[in-house]
Amino acid sequence: MHFVEYNREKIVEYAKKWALRRNPEYYNFDGIGGDCTNFASQCLYAGIRVMNFTKDIGWYYISLNNRAAAWTSAEYFRKFMLSNRGEGPFAASREIHQLEIGDFINLKNSTEIYHTLVVVGFDGNMPLIAAHTTDAYMRRLDSYHYEEALGLHIIGGNIS
Repeated sequence: MHFVEYNREKIVEYAKKWALRRNPEYYNFDGIGGDCTNFASQCLYAGIRVMNFTKDIGWYYISLNNRAAAWTSAEYFRKFMLSNRGEGPFAASREIHQLEIGDFINLKNSTEIYHTLVVVGFDGNMPLIAAHTTDAYMRRLDSYHYEEALGLHIIGGNIS
């Protein structure tokens, strides 16, 4: 395996371009559970350019019917990023105040992780968010309603 640097500027460029509209290269999941993690995965891919094609437990998107659950599910996205030791991106859990531009925040209620947000800036210490489903760009994290916010710091990626 070889380490792949994560380009945080590319993720912000991608988020700025696509936060308030849809990239036609990807299916829009708004009507079937939400598009937030699909958008977050697109942003992450723009900054890392490597996927993990491991059937069922990887992180990849080829088409609507050929993708990993981690590409579009907030809970599986977080689980993959924290546990991945193979190809593709990997991350560490961090407190919100420790995050950087290009990191992610998962929102959780009492039973599930239900939303994935992309950190695209800061207003003081407050993360500014890009997201789909309820489309946003440069929205303050404290304008969301949630029980818990879980930080996800992208360290980099691996490629064979």
